[in-house]
Amino acid sequence: MANTLYTDPAKAAEVIDKCDVCYIGMIDFDNKPYVLPFNFGYEDGIVFLHSAPIGKKIDVLKTNPDICVTFSTDHQLFHRHEQVACSYGMKYKSVLITGKVEFIEDYNEKVRVLNIIMRKYAGRDFEYNAPAVHNVAVYKVIPVKTETKFSGY
Repeated sequence: MANTLYTDPAKAAEVIDKCDVCYIGMIDFDNKPYVLPFNFGYEDGIVFLHSAPIGKKIDVLKTNPDICVTFSTDHQLFHRHEQVACSYGMKYKSVLITGKVEFIEDYNEKVRVLNIIMRKYAGRDFEYNAPAVHNVAVYKVIPVKTETKFSGY
């Protein structure tokens, strides 16, 4: 099966829009990989994330904002010969974004980004009370490199 790499942002958006979660990878304080699943929003090539304002991931990202975000969808098992294990494979579409995290502190921008995330999952905007907005970390991934790959499609 052939792999096709794309640089077209529309192809990346096609994959990202189909995903329910993304996985963010960072390097922890012991210089070990640390990967977590996240709900997310996506707009104009930017990945938006939110979480509790304290915890390991926040500490790690504030110390080292380098991040990798992975999306994968349209998984489909295939085989060339049913009785030959090595002939099995998986079709998929994926996006890998490497970049830097920037924390969003502005109240109105946090609300805007929270609604980008909520539109993805609930299909609409919401109103938020001030304590809720102040007690959530909202951040964006500024992409340095975006790689979109279709394997078997």
